[in-house]
Amino acid sequence: MTASSQPQPGRVGYAIVGVGQLTKDELIPAVRESEHAYLAALVTGAEDKPEVSGISPLRPEDIYAYEDFGKLADRDDVQAVYIVLPNALHREYVEQAARMGKHVLCEKPLASTPEDAEAMVQACRDAGVLLMTAYRCQYTPEHWAVRDAVQSGQLGPVRLLNLVHSHVEEDRGAWRLDRKLAGGGPLPDIGLYCLNTARFVLGREPQWVEAALDQPQDDPRFREVERSVSFRLGFAGGVLADCQASYAALDVNALRVLGEQGRAAMDPAFQYSDLCLTVTTAEGRQQPDFPAYDQFSLEMDHFAACIRSGAQPWTPGEEGLQDQRLMAAIYEAARTGKRVTLDAPEGRDVFRGTPPQVPGR
Repeated sequence: MTASSQPQPGRVGYAIVGVGQLTKDELIPAVRESEHAYLAALVTGAEDKPEVSGISPLRPEDIYAYEDFGKLADRDDVQAVYIVLPNALHREYVEQAARMGKHVLCEKPLASTPEDAEAMVQACRDAGVLLMTAYRCQYTPEHWAVRDAVQSGQLGPVRLLNLVHSHVEEDRGAWRLDRKLAGGGPLPDIGLYCLNTARFVLGREPQWVEAALDQPQDDPRFREVERSVSFRLGFAGGVLADCQASYAALDVNALRVLGEQGRAAMDPAFQYSDLCLTVTTAEGRQQPDFPAYDQFSLEMDHFAACIRSGAQPWTPGEEGLQDQRLMAAIYEAARTGKRVTLDAPEGRDVFRGTPPQVPGR
């Protein structure tokens, strides 16, 4: 596989907007492993172009400064734009990409407010382009195996879920600690994995939420955002999902689903590789094996396939918008100390589109 900028018949050309650590370490290598996508362009800060040119397989003319983003409108080989910027910038770049007629894959969270997310969804709808939220954990075989175990009845009636994601944020200058840029602290960053995965595994929407958060006054890192957040989601049938996220606890990312006849556990559950799944039932304890894959390649390939077919992505903008609304309710519950009742739609996967092809499934 190659990340060459040269047009490749049958494959979708991506422009990645934002060349931070995620793009350098994960996305550019992922394009090399992709079956249906290739890297056509990069967009970065003007001052960063020389450095990016040194680490990129692209020609210098395929690397754009942010102020030249609009020039991608003339690039017919760029069919999709992947937005990898601080949360508060997502709306500006998604709306501009939509006006250029480019399909958009946007990193999570979709935006920093529900209002921005709703505007982004509407802008892409009006422009007739696809918008997909980059929820990589909805494309891995391990997470789908948990979902299948739950929804097939293998675990019996599910009663409890527990999801935890934490790490110690030591960089006081990180944009994730700036409320204006991030929209919150660990909740929209790593807590979102807990929220979104609970919804994905059950295929249902919560009916209510309760929450509490901690924001110390004596730690300069948390002047603007919470240090830790804990929230509980209530689903139909009495299913409870307890979720915790923190910027001040040793690295943990884990998922447990408890049913009457079995349980499923992932630890680690949300990192980029080396996920570990254990399913325990009356038949015994199993650790299923899956084919090798790259999470980011899987989501880029799915979006490329949707662009070619016109199908709605599995995690469209509407899926990201729903999480923005739920996070707003979580903050409201934490602020008031009261349960917030939600308008939970009926049915399964009401905000999702065409299921992806998942390795080994």
